[in-house]
Amino acid sequence: MASKPHISPSFSYIPLEETLEIIPKRKQLFIGIPKETSFQENRVPLTPESVSVLVQNGHEVVVEHNAGEHSFYFDTDFSEVGARIVYDKAEVYKAHMIIKSAPISEEETELLQPNHVVISPIHLPFLKASMVETLMKKKIIGITFDSIKDDSGIYPIVRSMSEIAGSSAILTAAKYLGNAHNGKGILLGGISGVPPAKVVIIGAGVVGEYASRTALGLGASVKVFDNSIYRLMRLQNNIGRRLFTSVLDPRELSNELRSADVAVGALKPVNGITPVVVTEEMVSNMKSGSIIVDVSIDRGGCFETSRPTSHEHPIFKKYDVLHYCVPNIASGVSRTASRAISNVLMPIVLECADMGGVEHLLQTKPGIRNGVYLYKGCVTNAPIARRFEKKYTDLDLLMANPI
Repeated sequence: MASKPHISPSFSYIPLEETLEIIPKRKQLFIGIPKETSFQENRVPLTPESVSVLVQNGHEVVVEHNAGEHSFYFDTDFSEVGARIVYDKAEVYKAHMIIKSAPISEEETELLQPNHVVISPIHLPFLKASMVETLMKKKIIGITFDSIKDDSGIYPIVRSMSEIAGSSAILTAAKYLGNAHNGKGILLGGISGVPPAKVVIIGAGVVGEYASRTALGLGASVKVFDNSIYRLMRLQNNIGRRLFTSVLDPRELSNELRSADVAVGALKPVNGITPVVVTEEMVSNMKSGSIIVDVSIDRGGCFETSRPTSHEHPIFKKYDVLHYCVPNIASGVSRTASRAISNVLMPIVLECADMGGVEHLLQTKPGIRNGVYLYKGCVTNAPIARRFEKKYTDLDLLMANPI
């Protein structure tokens, strides 16, 4: 028979102290929103509704005069929710955190104060070595909102702008098919007894999906090309109906473009540049009066005949084919785009304050860390480091060994 275990009365359990994470003290932020004057930019990064939330949480917000006028947000809209309106750009740059909807300009790099936090997009082709040098010397923390990821690994601002660009591309084409803009006088969706316009979409990403949705919603005949079978399958599943899809076979693409009324370029860039898949010869064989909307023009365009245009002069003709090649299409519907950007940035700014500053936020949020290209004098973005021959430093290492 097994003996019972012996428990000594002298044995005792002594509770150990629980190790708790020390949450940093909440930080009050001073945020500046300058007026954009470059890159055909009509958007504003924070709407008055978002500014209201920030002010009610104890943060100070300064807005440059007429910063939101192109999105029909006026100074009174911002001042009524507690923002301070200033008429001198230098006053805005006294804030500790600058939030922009356009890339930093050369003039603005000089206005930035040491250790500023800047949240904005970056356009690598327009970035200069002198600007990078200045930002490094001032130990700026630069975050590009195009590269911020959410908790599910999606780029929320890029996705929102892509949805806008896809829908806008079809609506733009529908406008230029009409007689009012010297088009062929075609209704995109057709009517009973009259066939609809034929739309060819090159690219099955988010832009291609929303272009397809809009075109199908208007009643057009849609054909989609992409080299990724997965993206083509995903597009059909998301739309919830069968439609013509094909891999990028030059002969098949050329045949479809010959009869197309509208062609939309929505390819993703490869190594930062969009591959050209539609040659000049293919364009020359398209129908007279047909329309090309090259959404991919931000990264070079996928039509050989494309060249960047502006919102003021958006179109040109070549081989009697009308080309619409405006970079930053989302800026053409700036109020919607501003709200989309603001919906992403405002919670990030609030979280930054609650975490005790941007350094603490970056340590705990790898998705936001993904958007950092400069950190206190170090280049943390590999393409920028290669382009300007700067030393690349992994931000994860910097977070492990704070400067």
